[in-house]
Amino acid sequence: MDKIQESVCEFEALPREKSIGGGWIVKYKGFWCPEMLLQPTLSFQKHFISKDSDILLATLPKAGTTWLKALVFSIVHRNQYSIDQSPLLTSNPHALVPFDHQLKHGKSETLYQENNTPSSPGVFATHLPYDALPNSIFKSKCKIVYLCRNPLDQFISQWHFVVQNVPQGKKAMPLNEALELVFEGINIFGPFWEQIMGYWNASLECPNKVLFLKYEDLRKDDVFYVKKIAEFLGFPFGKEEEENGLIEEITKLCSFRSLSNMEVNKHNKMHEKYPVKNSSYFRKGEVGDWLNYLTPEMAGRAARIIQEKFGDSGLTFEFV
Repeated sequence: MDKIQESVCEFEALPREKSIGGGWIVKYKGFWCPEMLLQPTLSFQKHFISKDSDILLATLPKAGTTWLKALVFSIVHRNQYSIDQSPLLTSNPHALVPFDHQLKHGKSETLYQENNTPSSPGVFATHLPYDALPNSIFKSKCKIVYLCRNPLDQFISQWHFVVQNVPQGKKAMPLNEALELVFEGINIFGPFWEQIMGYWNASLECPNKVLFLKYEDLRKDDVFYVKKIAEFLGFPFGKEEEENGLIEEITKLCSFRSLSNMEVNKHNKMHEKYPVKNSSYFRKGEVGDWLNYLTPEMAGRAARIIQEKFGDSGLTFEFV
């Protein structure tokens, strides 16, 4: 049997489950990967060569990924683009900062560019667990910024996103069934507790390499945390920049209200090969929206699971 046949047989033997969006997810080395992303993920793990200057943005899906991409793009490119000339005015953040599966082999470059707009040099994003990242990332001085959102709001946001973007011929699961899968740890790039704890522990062990942020904290004091992100990445704001209000200008540009009201994010699709409406990346961006969807019984069970998985870790969540 040749290597290709062996690979096919190995993939066929992987556990498979229906995802909340109606497609298939497969369990690969401890986490659930969308079947359509398995090969690109393996390629990324095997071929990606990280540079010391690389910046990796890590999140669970719908945990503030779009916001984090916009902020970091603006931070690292502030000397290249003034606020009124920012590519964010005409491009969705996901078109400017690629995901891991959109990278060319061995390079932190996107497979495509929107309107020839340069992608962030060395800035890319992932939903992969920490221990599933390519070895070259650990061997390099690549910086990792992880944004964590409380699991209940993250789930509700993800479920709505899936419902809005169900492929033709597929059907999204009802919310109660989808939540049951999440409770069992069966969700893309999950179990969520293992992914969050992986980056949390890494941030404690390697604070100069991994910055762990909470979505809820960022919402409370975005200026403080944008400054913290910039310092961590090696792009600190100068005294003159701070006095001129540049940090505030960046946070305003990248705010939910600002991005969601831009024409490019109201009607366009990011790319013909990825037919997801830009508008679906912007729903509410609030803390505590889960209260509008989960019954007391659902919330109680979630609280017990979260306590069990995170109880003695030192990591806490803000739910309202």
